[in-house]
Amino acid sequence: MLLATVGAALFSSKAIFIKLAYRYGVDAETLITLRMVFSLPFFVGVAWWSASRESKQVALSRKQLVAIGGLGFLGYYLASYLDFLGLQYITAGLERLVLYLYPTIVMLLSALFLKKPFTGRGLFALALSYAGIALVFAHDVRLSDPAAVRLGATLVFASAITYAIYLVGSTETIKRVGSVRFTALAMIVSCLLCVLQFIALRPVGSLFAQPSQVYGYGAIVAVFCTVIPTFMISEALKHLGANAVSLAGASGPVATLVLGVLLLGEPLGWLQIVGGALVVAGVLVITLKPVSTSPAPTISS
Repeated sequence: MLLATVGAALFSSKAIFIKLAYRYGVDAETLITLRMVFSLPFFVGVAWWSASRESKQVALSRKQLVAIGGLGFLGYYLASYLDFLGLQYITAGLERLVLYLYPTIVMLLSALFLKKPFTGRGLFALALSYAGIALVFAHDVRLSDPAAVRLGATLVFASAITYAIYLVGSTETIKRVGSVRFTALAMIVSCLLCVLQFIALRPVGSLFAQPSQVYGYGAIVAVFCTVIPTFMISEALKHLGANAVSLAGASGPVATLVLGVLLLGEPLGWLQIVGGALVVAGVLVITLKPVSTSPAPTISS
């Protein structure tokens, strides 16, 4: 439970360090490229270690490679990029709560495309979650530029939708390829896309001309908010199961709200507290099943 709680809090603290890095004038394209470049060697190393233990790995088919490439684009590149863009306009607290809605989107997508039944429990969860977001959104609009808040929230919600599509689409591929192998290959795809995007949009030399603080925050986001919590939550899943890990995951939005106040000076009012509680409650209604046979997602964009 300690691993699951700390892992969820580390994942969620990503927004805090991104916001701190933005104070030094770095743009989203540069920062996400630094995150991917710093984190990639760890995932490649783990993939190599895993492959060295499994001497009879089956070669990937062309269809599987295409699926991994497409899912890497959606889940590790596009969802993350939209999230980084959105954080330029909204508070870390609102970002985390909007992004935390992705299980509700997974539920809707599963009902629409996988013909899974839509229950009264699901409707109740949706009502709780989106009522909570409405309260937090109203709080931020009152204190900030309404147009900026709308743009930022839209970008982050688009990130949540993209990540939900990735989760729905990746289930079968991960089962066939293996989670470690899939993660490493998808991360490689994402890293290449980030580098290509950076080359297309920015002078290459600018990647090496950032303030030292930007590299420090980029490394923190990569190692402490991406790599380490990935393996912490994977280990927690092995010992606890999905229900307990989902419960511990509620620590993420709470940690972000508290850190936003302490490190970023973000305002915290009763609308945020009540709204955040509603969002967390709604998501937990969905994720905490009486019986769960599949693991909860272990990586957040």
